[in-house]
This record gives sequence, C-alpha cells and structure tokens, in this order.
Amino acid sequence: MKINNLFFSLGILISVHLNAQNIYDALEYTESNTSGTARFNAMSGAFSALGGDISSIFSNPAGSAVFNNNNFSFSLSSNNYSNESIILETSEKKSKNNFGFDQIGGAIIYNNIDPDSKWKKIVFALNYNKTKNYNNIFGVNNFNNENSIDSYFLSNSENLRLDQISAYDDESISQAYAEIGSYFGYAHQQAFLGYYSYILEPNEYIDDNVLYSSNIPAGNFSQSVGSFTRGSNGVFSVNFGFQYDKNLFLGINLNSHVIDRENTYLFNESNENNSTSSINVNNVYFENRLSTYGEGFSFQLGLINKISDILRLGISYQSPTWFEISEESSQYIETIVTESDNQRLEIVNPNVINIFEDYKINTPSKLTASLAIVFKNLGLISFDYSNENYQNLKFKPENDFYFSGLNNAISTSLSNVNTYRVGTEILANKFSFRMGYFTKNSPFSSSFSSANNIIGSTDGFSFGIGYKMKFSSFDFSVQKIGINKKRNLFDTGLTDYLHIENNKTLVSLSFSTVFWKYIIFSG
Repeated sequence: MKINNLFFSLGILISVHLNAQNIYDALEYTESNTSGTARFNAMSGAFSALGGDISSIFSNPAGSAVFNNNNFSFSLSSNNYSNESIILETSEKKSKNNFGFDQIGGAIIYNNIDPDSKWKKIVFALNYNKTKNYNNIFGVNNFNNENSIDSYFLSNSENLRLDQISAYDDESISQAYAEIGSYFGYAHQQAFLGYYSYILEPNEYIDDNVLYSSNIPAGNFSQSVGSFTRGSNGVFSVNFGFQYDKNLFLGINLNSHVIDRENTYLFNESNENNSTSSINVNNVYFENRLSTYGEGFSFQLGLINKISDILRLGISYQSPTWFEISEESSQYIETIVTESDNQRLEIVNPNVINIFEDYKINTPSKLTASLAIVFKNLGLISFDYSNENYQNLKFKPENDFYFSGLNNAISTSLSNVNTYRVGTEILANKFSFRMGYFTKNSPFSSSFSSANNIIGSTDGFSFGIGYKMKFSSFDFSVQKIGINKKRNLFDTGLTDYLHIENNKTLVSLSFSTVFWKYIIFSG
C-alpha cells in the first residue's frame, strides 16, 4: 500500500465511511411494538383517551392526570419469536424464547384543596417501557442458488487498486485491515477480505491493477444463512400531568430513548463445481457482527377531555426522536482452497473492531386521536388512530454524500403509516376481561409493489384478565403480532431476498398497587 505506515492499536479502527446503513436499519431502530402493563397490552394499546394506567402515558401523557391515587406497577413478560425464513424454494422455521422485565413506573398525585382554583391536580410520574425486544433468530440451511458470495466481493472491489487492498510485506492481517479501513473505508476492507481469502484473483499482480476475477467456479451453490440478534429499544419517560376543572386533563412527557442491539450474521457456501483454474475455492464461511448503541430524546404533549359521563376524547402529539447512533463491527472469513489437487484452510481473522463515525437519525413525529366510551361499573370500549409520515425519517449529517442518497430514497419509497387500535374491557365484580386488536400498514409507498416492501403491514390481537383487590391488582395478557419482512442476503452483489414471516407471542404479568392516597397542597 502506498500510504504512510502509521501505528494503530491492534483491534481498534476509526473508519470514516460505513456504507452498511440502509432503510431496513432505520426502520428497525424506529419501529416500536405495543408494550407496557398487561392491561395496556391486553387492549392492544388503545388507551389514549382513557389514562389511569401507567403505560397509557406512552400513548398520551395526559393519562397520568386521570389517576386518583398514587400508583406503582411493574411488569414481567415472556417473548416467543417464531420465524419462517423463505428464499428461492427453501424454507425453515426457527423460534426463540426469552423472559424479561418490560415495564416499571409510578405516579404521585398532588391534589389542590383550594376550592377557588380550577387547577385540581398535579401528577408527577416516571415510567420505563421496553418498546422493542431484539432477541431473535432466523435462518435457512442448504438452499441452492446459482449466485455466489463472490459477487459481493467482486462488487466491492470494482475499480479498486490492488495496493489499496493489500498489506505491506511487514504488516500483519490485523494491521493491514485496520489501516485500509481507516484510510479508504468499508468497501476496501471487503475487497481485502476477498483477496486474502483467495476468492478474488487480480488480473495482474501490480499496484495499479483494478480488475479482478473469481476463484469460485461457476455453477450451483449450497448456501446457508443465519442471524442472531439480542438487545432492546427502551424509553424512560418523565411525566407531568394536570387536571383543569372537572373534565380536562393535560400532560407532557420528556423521553429518553436507548438502543442496545447486537446482530451476528452468518453465511456459509459450498460447491462441487469444476473449473480449469489452478485455484478453486470450494467453501466460504463469512461472519459479520454489528453492535449498535443509540441514545435519543423526544417529547410528547397530550390532552383528554371528558365530554360526558360516558364519552372521552383524547389527542396527543409525539415529536420526532432525535437519535445519535454509534456502531461497531467485526468480521471473520475462512475458505477451503483447492490448488494443484491439494486442499487447505485459509483463515482471515483480523481481530479488529471497526468503530464507525457516529451519525444521527430523526424519526417521524406521530399524531394520535382517540375516543373512549365508558360504561360505569360495566366496562368500556376504546379506539385509537395514529399517523406518522415516514418520508420525514432522516439520516444526518444530510450533506454527507451517502446519507443524502439514502434520504432521497426514503422520500420516494416511504409514505404515511396509519395505525388503528381498538380495545374493550368488561367488568365482573373483582375481575376484568379484556380484548384488543390493532393494524398498521406498511411504511412503503403504494407506488411500490409489495415485492419491494422490506416491511409489510403489522397486525396483532390480544386478550387478558385482571383481578382487583382493595389496594392492588394483578393483570395477565397474551398478545400475538404478525409481520412479514424481507432483507437482502448482502447489500451489494449477492442481493437475493430472504423473506421472513415473523410471529411474536408476548405474555405479560403485571402487579399494580396504591401507596398512600395522595398528597394535598393549596395554591
């Protein structure tokens, strides 16, 4: 490489350009599930006009002002993910179970004893909701394909000089991989891996060579792919609620968001193809690990109005979430190479962590309107409608060449997302019986055919039961959510689509209790 040989700490790299971000990543980070207390989940989150449940502040911050007594609750859940992955004519089902702590929060009520004041109540509430659980697994084994992994490495090596993807004589694999990424970027690193694993063959062994061929013989390929993901997306809300006069409730949330996600993506390919070439690559194992950390801020405003004894209306606004994202990656590749009838194992393990330059994502804002009909001592029925314009999803800095192109693609391919929720609760002495349903359309524009939609529509139904004691209650819910997704095997070259039919079952158990009654003040 004709660059200055600088010292780099082994295993650490600062890379300027990461071309792995895409619309799929943005949607993964910004999409959220219905998650909260078991009562909230049992009614599919149709709570924006109701309040009186700590998780309701996630949909409408005015919900805290409906509380009459200080309240505390926490929720445990069991998540089951069942994924059927389909590519070409091969399908395979995989499932994963995990148990977690999805919600904890409480509200403190300050009642105003001044009879002349129309401000009747102030509420301070804190709540944590796990909005998305990333613990998941999917994959397909041994599907047959006419396209090879070599197209990925050939695509990344296009027009790259050989001296920019190779090591000095006195450099280790780790040092060279780190330097190349730091000076040239992610695509050069991929070409480096392809070259040193013998997948790529330079047309000439000279510094300024920019043409490469493949040592993987053409034909059919047996391929396997697997993805293992862990982590979560959670929001911590600081809430202030107010009751004005008898029937108007107001609220504001200040939200802190945290993303912690790690994905390990595995790809294996083997072939029994014949070639007259002196070097043949007959097996490729390629492992990519990506860790994502993100912090964000958003706010919410909301109101609930008791129109009559039975009718309540609600409206809430959620600002964009301003995320700052940090990402790290590591890679490993090994190949089985046949040369002169002798086979050998080639391992390229840089043992380097790529630390990419931080970037920002702004999610779309959301407006929610809701209506609830409450029958005293009998039950209720509630309706929520939400709208988000996903064309407002933005990567930043916007003057970055890659992000500018990505934002243009977002503006032309994404559209409005409408979410409809309905929930009902029936009271029977100390017991409550609940059901709910929601549907959410694909974020992709109708001008796109369904074949191009990375994420399809989402549908879910739920049911549950609650038992109320004098000062406490236990609630149980089951929620089933189905969504179809697609993702490319790789972002470039080998871009065949993997179809994923994802079904999630969320079982929640919540405990809520009243502590003290309320605090009084005069003002």
